[in-house]
Amino acid sequence: MPKMPMARLPPDFYIRRAGHLARGLRTTGPMGGLFANELLEDEHGEALVFIPFDGEVRPVGRIDTVVVPGAELAVAVHRGTLQTTDLTYGDLGTHAARHEISVDGPLREFYLRSPLDVTGEDELVTEVGWPIFRASS
Repeated sequence: MPKMPMARLPPDFYIRRAGHLARGLRTTGPMGGLFANELLEDEHGEALVFIPFDGEVRPVGRIDTVVVPGAELAVAVHRGTLQTTDLTYGDLGTHAARHEISVDGPLREFYLRSPLDVTGEDELVTEVGWPIFRASS
């Protein structure tokens, strides 16, 4: 993925709040997040929720601008509640480990159908990404 400017939100903001705060921005893609591996392992670690946008964002309070670096990812689509994305990450991490392609780096999520877009959790669609190295072809 190429580097893109993102509106940076602290991790304790919920997706609904992020959507509210993004009003007035011209978004260029779905909201996403970067999450430290430790969050899956022991439920503690760094997290960043972001909104890709076009234009300038003026830092206000805890909102800032950050450029999310590009990454090579193994990707899976998770359907349903965000409470069970760890199962999809587990399958994806097992695949990356089995094929010896896993590298250090934050896990990524893109909320293709977020709580802002649906009425029920069973309608959520989240693309989850596990960092890998690019195999030469």
